[in-house]
Amino acid sequence: MKIGILITGHPPEPLSQHGRYDAYFKRLLGEETFTYASWAVVDGEIPDSVTDADGWLITGSRHGAYEDHDWIPPLEDFIRACHAARRPMVGICFGHQIIAQAMGGKVEKFEGGWSVGRVEYDLEGEMVAINAWHQDQVVEKPAGAQVIGATDFCANAALLYDDIFWTLQPHPEYPSDFIEGLMDTRGKGLVPDHLMEAARKDLAAPLDSDRIAEQMTAFFKKERA
Repeated sequence: MKIGILITGHPPEPLSQHGRYDAYFKRLLGEETFTYASWAVVDGEIPDSVTDADGWLITGSRHGAYEDHDWIPPLEDFIRACHAARRPMVGICFGHQIIAQAMGGKVEKFEGGWSVGRVEYDLEGEMVAINAWHQDQVVEKPAGAQVIGATDFCANAALLYDDIFWTLQPHPEYPSDFIEGLMDTRGKGLVPDHLMEAARKDLAAPLDSDRIAEQMTAFFKKERA
């Protein structure tokens, strides 16, 4: 099965040794689990057709889904085309948000502020610990989306769309050392110090990234009519 990864942002330059964001997902899902192709949507690369891959994945980004960028409207068109063609798609953080926006939901900077570091989510009745890095949230879900994950802080943390799209607000692909790197680079002067201090205390705590990877893999490989 071929997974097309739509790259919607780049890591800070001091963290570039970890690779582009597509590399994070290849490590998370496994290099041998799928074949992969990548398009740097943030740099203007849009796939020619939804049939260029069997399933699609949209990465995180430092950009807001509501921002005025030339590449966002064609990405939204592509998302809606995937849904119409019943091509499975997974969205993570910005990917979660841009899919919601493209499908009729609302994304904005959350008035409650930032979520940073290890967070426990209720995901389909199971508690899972995943790294978060966001202020933007889906504050109004699309009419056709089902909430499958939430916290008190993030009511629409995971959404399911007709068993075609599966989206998640936090970052299962981010190891804790990358979260630490984000705090040391992008976080300074942006994220409140007390939130970063609390996140640092949990950097060594276990995460459930492997469980999320299993769910993502099963979602892509699921038999669909």
